[in-house]
Amino acid sequence: MSATVPAQADEHAGAGKGLAIGTMVACCFAVCLAQIGVAIPATLNGLFQEDLHPIGSQLTWISDAFLLPVSVLELTFGVLGDLFGRKRLLIGGALLMAAGETTAAAASGVHVLWVGQALSGLGAAALFPTTLAMVVAGTDGHLRRARVIATWAAFLSTGGALAPVLGGLTGNYGSWRWSFIVVAILGGVSAIVSLFLARDSKSPTGRSLDFGGQITIGVSLFALLYAVIQGESDGWGATAVVTGFVVSAVFLVLFVLAERRATSPLLRLELFGNRNFSVAAAVAVVGMFAFLGTAYATSIRVGVIQHQSPLRTCLPFLLLNGLALVLTPLTSRLLARMPARWLLGLGLALMGVGDFVAATLDIGDTAIPSLIIPLGLVGIGFAFAVSSITATAVNTVPHTLEGMASGATNQLRDFGFTLGPAVIGAIALSQAATKFTNDLASSNLSAASKAAAGAVAQAGGPVAVNSLDPGTAEGAAAPLAMRALGSAYSLGYVVCGIAALAAALLVALAMGRKPAS
Repeated sequence: MSATVPAQADEHAGAGKGLAIGTMVACCFAVCLAQIGVAIPATLNGLFQEDLHPIGSQLTWISDAFLLPVSVLELTFGVLGDLFGRKRLLIGGALLMAAGETTAAAASGVHVLWVGQALSGLGAAALFPTTLAMVVAGTDGHLRRARVIATWAAFLSTGGALAPVLGGLTGNYGSWRWSFIVVAILGGVSAIVSLFLARDSKSPTGRSLDFGGQITIGVSLFALLYAVIQGESDGWGATAVVTGFVVSAVFLVLFVLAERRATSPLLRLELFGNRNFSVAAAVAVVGMFAFLGTAYATSIRVGVIQHQSPLRTCLPFLLLNGLALVLTPLTSRLLARMPARWLLGLGLALMGVGDFVAATLDIGDTAIPSLIIPLGLVGIGFAFAVSSITATAVNTVPHTLEGMASGATNQLRDFGFTLGPAVIGAIALSQAATKFTNDLASSNLSAASKAAAGAVAQAGGPVAVNSLDPGTAEGAAAPLAMRALGSAYSLGYVVCGIAALAAALLVALAMGRKPAS
């Protein structure tokens, strides 16, 4: 997720000492843990639906409750680590994840699950920037730094590959709760490993907390996500939804004003005066929206709509997440031999093609091999794109701003991740509800079945109807609900494909060739 490279020398772990092996072990374990936390709900959405019966946008909030703290707070945690020591954040982040995962495992309803996910996301928001800052701070030289960053990224990818396997095994042979329990245990182990093995570091020179910037951008992003997610269920003209969009816009303006006046801003706005950086930032949001939107649509398709087992559900996610790990040596070589923007454009284009192929799949096709080509293309494209986004952005700005450019790009990238489930969920649920209502009205079902199915849809949407026993009066409409949902999430793939191809085109047409001096 995050890759914020410190721009200045480190006070405690700088030149001469080198990177302690214990620090490397602790940081790699911690970033793997954080990425497992990000990815674990994807294979479990079907079980959440069966057990907790979330309605409307409630399922979307399970993923975004974790992602929101990550996208909002990682730059702030980077500053906190520089000021007060990164080892504290390494231990505290792991403990927060352990507490959040334990809360999620004990959830008797979807609202408690949200709380657990939010706590875990808060811990992950501390771990992502802290782990990379610690390994970079203890490393001298371009080549050695490149190697430790590649190792860090490999363990991040390992977490993305392990999460679906963990979710599939525990969900299939036990309960979805065991997935969270295992991650909680890993969080405790990570805290212990960091306590005894990690070497502390910090870099307070020129760093201070930007309370105005953090509060305003936090409110703006939360209000935007709330409005997008709740728009489908509450109505786009609902007072709360409209208010959310207005609050988001107002606080975004306040954020810009706060950053212009801040002594040590969270984000230097002059970065966006650089056209190449602005393009890279836009691509980070749009491209990663396309990827996690694809992952979310796949999770709903396989788990919630088709009711496939968690073990079968995990297989598509090995394609989406695991290929980044497998391709790490190749992407490293490609980044060394070709401009990062070329690899970025290629990756985004592959993602777009994969999404359009996925959109053509029939919802009644439950064969996992059908997903290999489309999701394999998306997985390969993601491996190329995620490895090159930060490099592309950093190469477009002066050396003195590389650290902030990296941090800003990664925060925007993580916000794109957060938007994926929110936007695709809102579009698909709205489309499915309209199609199901129309199909139900024109169907040959009895009046009693139509009335019963309509009542269920009114309360829980087509997802609730899709889960009914087809032998009951209301369950007779389940095939209609399945087709409506399949069509809607196919549209979700199309939206993701358009976003990915638009981002690729933006890279090709708008990004200049010369890096900043």
